[in-house]
Order: sequence, then C-alpha cells, then structure tokens
Amino acid sequence: MNPAASESTVTEYVTAMIGGQLFGLPIARVQDVFIPERLTRVPLASSDVAGVLNLRGRIVTAIDMRSRLGLPKREGGRPPMAIGVDLRGESYGLLIDSVGEVLKLADDSREVNPVNLDPRLTRMAAGIHRLDGQLMVVLDVDRVLEIVPDMLAA
Repeated sequence: MNPAASESTVTEYVTAMIGGQLFGLPIARVQDVFIPERLTRVPLASSDVAGVLNLRGRIVTAIDMRSRLGLPKREGGRPPMAIGVDLRGESYGLLIDSVGEVLKLADDSREVNPVNLDPRLTRMAAGIHRLDGQLMVVLDVDRVLEIVPDMLAA
C-alpha cells in the first residue's frame, strides 16, 4: 500500500440549514455568504428561481433551495441567507434558512448516499458525513444548478 495514500485529505465545508436538515458545500465552490436584498422576479423562470439581484455590480440568480429540494416555503420571520456560488462564469445565490460554521472533515469519513436518503436529496447529494447525532448532506453544486425549466420537466 502506498504510504502517502494512508494520509487522509481534508475538505472544508460551509454548513447550511435548509428545512431543518444540515447541508455542507465544499468551501472551494463558495464565493461569498450574504443576505439577499431586492430580489427581482423573473417572468417564466422555473419555480426554483426566486429572482435575480445585484451583488456588488454582478447579476446573481437566486435559487430557492427549499423549492429545489421539494420542501415547503419558508414561514415568516428571519430573512433567508444566501451562499454565492459560480458555475460556468454565471453567479448564483443559493437561498438557505441559515448559515453555520465551516467544518474540516476527512474525505475518507464521507459515505455514499444511504439507500434510505430522501430521493429529492439523493439527486443533489455527493455523499454524507455522520456528525454527532446529525447527518450532513454534501451538496453537489453542479447538480443543484442543473435547472430544467418547468415546461420541460412536465
């Protein structure tokens, strides 16, 4: 066995809560974390697109992660937070309930998606980490941003 292979590599994750579930996004994919203001609706956009906003001169498409995951809409109260990510030069803001801490987790502790994981999560999950009494679902940013217009999905 290669001795270098036994040294576990570590990935840092920005954690987020969405509908009571803990998610992790690889920090290498995260551009920024912000409170979205002045969302402009986009006519005929898919229901997952909450709108667009201007963030320091960049146009950012806001993705409603609750809608994307098939969860009920947010109740009133605290405004959503957003995690900024890029895909192929386009900027997106993933609307989440709250942002948590940054966790450093060993790559060899990441498990494949369990068979009993909700299918809505499985589509966008790149595995899980078992934390103290909690499951952190690792979001695959590329799959999260595969947005199919509602007309094509029907």
